[in-house]
Amino acid sequence: MTQTIPPTPDAPFAVEMRGIVKRFPGVLANDHVDFELRAGEIHALLGENGAGKSTLMNVLAGLYRQEAGIIKVKGKPVEFHSPRDAIKSGIGMIHQHFMLVPSQTVTENVLLGLDDPRFFMRLPEYDAKVAAVGERFGLKVDPRAKIWQLSVGEQQRVELLKMLYRGANVLIMDEPTAVLAPTEIEGLFDILRSMVAQGKSVIFISHKLQEVTAIADRVSVLRRGVATATSVPSRGATRQELARLMVGRDVVFALEKKPGNPGKIVLEVKDIHADNDKGLPALRGFSLNVRAGEIVGVAGVAGNGQSELSQVIASMRKCKQGQVILNSESLTNHNTLFGIQHGMAYVPEDRNHVGSAPNLSVTDNVIMKKYRQPPISHAGMLDMSAAEKLARELKQAYDIIVPNVSTPVRLLSGGNLQRVILAREISGLPNFMVAVQPTRGLDVGAIEGVHRLLMAQRESGAGVLLISEELEELLSLSDRVYVIYEGKSMGEVKVGGVEPDESLIETIGLMMTGTPLDQIQKEGVGANG
Repeated sequence: MTQTIPPTPDAPFAVEMRGIVKRFPGVLANDHVDFELRAGEIHALLGENGAGKSTLMNVLAGLYRQEAGIIKVKGKPVEFHSPRDAIKSGIGMIHQHFMLVPSQTVTENVLLGLDDPRFFMRLPEYDAKVAAVGERFGLKVDPRAKIWQLSVGEQQRVELLKMLYRGANVLIMDEPTAVLAPTEIEGLFDILRSMVAQGKSVIFISHKLQEVTAIADRVSVLRRGVATATSVPSRGATRQELARLMVGRDVVFALEKKPGNPGKIVLEVKDIHADNDKGLPALRGFSLNVRAGEIVGVAGVAGNGQSELSQVIASMRKCKQGQVILNSESLTNHNTLFGIQHGMAYVPEDRNHVGSAPNLSVTDNVIMKKYRQPPISHAGMLDMSAAEKLARELKQAYDIIVPNVSTPVRLLSGGNLQRVILAREISGLPNFMVAVQPTRGLDVGAIEGVHRLLMAQRESGAGVLLISEELEELLSLSDRVYVIYEGKSMGEVKVGGVEPDESLIETIGLMMTGTPLDQIQKEGVGANG
């Protein structure tokens, strides 16, 4: 049942969308959806992956044309044939995957596609203009810096600058925190509050309920292309209520974790050193171990060596010093096949380019580790009927929502693609799994499903190394947590069977900013050691 609140006279609509219908072949993405944005507010748009959120906003941004329905800007009907039309009406969209030219400067990216300047760049003059816009809205970034030199958070500010420089009054932000480290998220929220205070309006597309309740004034929810809640005040709304509106059922945020009974060590990482892609030290003598039947977490702020750690373990990055031992066999600097043959499963951070082959089908993706073995392979020849049978079984077992197993995985939502990857990895019956950011960008329903699969691996006796920037996720699932800072271990804390308290969270927070556990304990801060 749709929930609504009446508009107030002192808050006019900046945007109204009425009865929007958008279809794709075989899919009704938006089914007569209403959406309204008031002037000077942050309005969150919630929904599962594939619920129609991005489609609805792509209609508003001029990327898609609706089959039915009308759009009004400041009370006047408008028709958008392109994003340029939307920008002329003051509507700009910042996409989850940034659209920037890495080799050009901030100012050059801001000016791309504009009619002015036409013949002469006069870069110093435009650097000053871009800097002035940034200063006004608290977007601190050097106009002369090249995009490739900027952090992800700074690149997002450039995307905001592009829209603000063009005079956008309505900013659509598609999953803006999905690419940010926790320390950058509050900075983004400060920027959004500053923009709203200066008369802008923001549509905040997200699935992170704790962020929505922290930043949004009102919330609308889509489920399978239909609005299940419209303009609900976020104040007083609970995560449980919003999750129920999103997925149509109660969602368990913290799974019950049975007491652990760890077995023998399945993975041992000893004093490893490795460089990052720029040739600079990323791991500086890091060590850890994982036992059978436990989940071991690795916590840290983004960029402190977590990605390189997973890649060294999976033999995707050279280890300069130290050892990686799996099931008593040295994996150090072997190829990836060696790890697979010795019982390793790997769920990488980048599910689109590393974890899957986007243009290949669901079937092709789930047999990537089995195509050499019967029944998928006979005398070196693929048996596609056996492959498709396996894919259909995994589709059902892992609740992969896809028309058929011949569908290219690039057409799947993030949650369904992650299920394909987990189905492939878990169906190989590994005794050890590395899972890197396994729930990044997923909605609450998909997150619950991934957590259940990881817990099932633990209960089946496999060891799991969980690398995540979501501290709540680590504390909920892990038996032990190592903290990494600048490629070094700050220590290990036990969390299994313990309800995380403020003291433990404070301890891990201090470790994530570079304070070793033994120093914290000497100074008397409570911790589980």
